[in-house]
Amino acid sequence: MDRASPLVRLADSFFRWHGEIWFLVLQTARHLFAARWIKSLTLEQFSLAGYACLPICLLTVAAGGAVLSLYTAGELVTRGGARLVGWLVAYTVLREVSPVATGLVVAARMGSAYAAQIGSMKVTEQIDGLTAMGISPIAFLVVPRVLACALVTPLLCALSDLAGLIGGSVVAAHSGVAYGIFWRSVQDYLDFGDFFWGVIKGVPFGLIVAFVSCHCGLKTEGGAVGVGRSTTEAVVISFVLIYATDYLLSTLLPR
Repeated sequence: MDRASPLVRLADSFFRWHGEIWFLVLQTARHLFAARWIKSLTLEQFSLAGYACLPICLLTVAAGGAVLSLYTAGELVTRGGARLVGWLVAYTVLREVSPVATGLVVAARMGSAYAAQIGSMKVTEQIDGLTAMGISPIAFLVVPRVLACALVTPLLCALSDLAGLIGGSVVAAHSGVAYGIFWRSVQDYLDFGDFFWGVIKGVPFGLIVAFVSCHCGLKTEGGAVGVGRSTTEAVVISFVLIYATDYLLSTLLPR
């Protein structure tokens, strides 16, 4: 009995968490067009997320493309495959490196901020104040953040794609692959679907970050310590779900 109790508690926490997340999703959908001011709040959150995440995304994906090129360009050149370097780097960056790195950056930068902001409001009873004034916390706090993340993440991913290709082309040039050969390889062997399906991954990644972080914030208890705990949980859970969702999408989307 003692040995089974921790498993029962773990299963209870797992299903309870999933139930709370899906309830939050349904509540968000119900309040999606509940108030006119949601558009202005969404635009504010969109601009804040874009401003905060764009430089980090560009640097991260550019570095990822450069490292990928560092490991592949030299080897392919020595084996007569210089004309494939651009395609290999671009395919990997557009399909995997850029969307996953962008999702992780959004989770680390905005997910932590959302959990901390909403968690601080929860422990200081500001959310109770919103409810007392007849304002839905879901409509006021969750909906704008969900819409902003769902919109800004694929946009950041698209911009990061270019940064990753530029980083890869610079390193490839040092390995003996001329810029013209690199970009011609991208043009000849890559199709629009590689770009499109990579960017599409940003939508579920953004939704994961927004819902997980808002849920952690709304469930915060225990003062400042609870806020820190919720922030950590939001980032860790978002990271795990982004990787799991990426694998699932990679198996389902056309290749």
